[in-house]
Amino acid sequence: MIGPPTPRLLATPLAPGDFGLLCAMHRDPDVMATLGGVRTDERTRAYLAENLAHWDEHGFGMWIFRDQKTGDFVGRGGLRHVVLDNRPEVEIFYALVRDAWGKGFATEIAAASLHVAFRQLALRDVVAFTLPDHAGSRRVMEKVGLRYERDIMHHDVRCVLYRILAP
Repeated sequence: MIGPPTPRLLATPLAPGDFGLLCAMHRDPDVMATLGGVRTDERTRAYLAENLAHWDEHGFGMWIFRDQKTGDFVGRGGLRHVVLDNRPEVEIFYALVRDAWGKGFATEIAAASLHVAFRQLALRDVVAFTLPDHAGSRRVMEKVGLRYERDIMHHDVRCVLYRILAP
């Protein structure tokens, strides 16, 4: 599957060669503060394997995003299956390297992922969740049309769940 369209970013499906990019991102305590904490290379290797398996099983998953002009790694994001409150869902997700914060890239990634979800995959709805006090992520969700649904527990952490229905 080709990467989702975005005005400033090039998206490529996650690949084994992206391990180094993910390791660097997962070692940054500022980036990982809202993503479960800094990860060891072993945890990143398992994360990569899990997300590559998702692609193999479902035909979609995580993309690696780079700046179209510079080729610099901006972040990761996409769509993946999750189970929340014993219910299968498809989640939209995004995470950026620190140098990419505050430039609107997360909103581009989220919008592009929704485009894939509804136009290519014909999903009925998509969810997203974050920590209750992660105002930036909540703002991105709201900008692309997701609406707060309820509080949930995910991996023993309180989160806020947002949802959007297909147009």
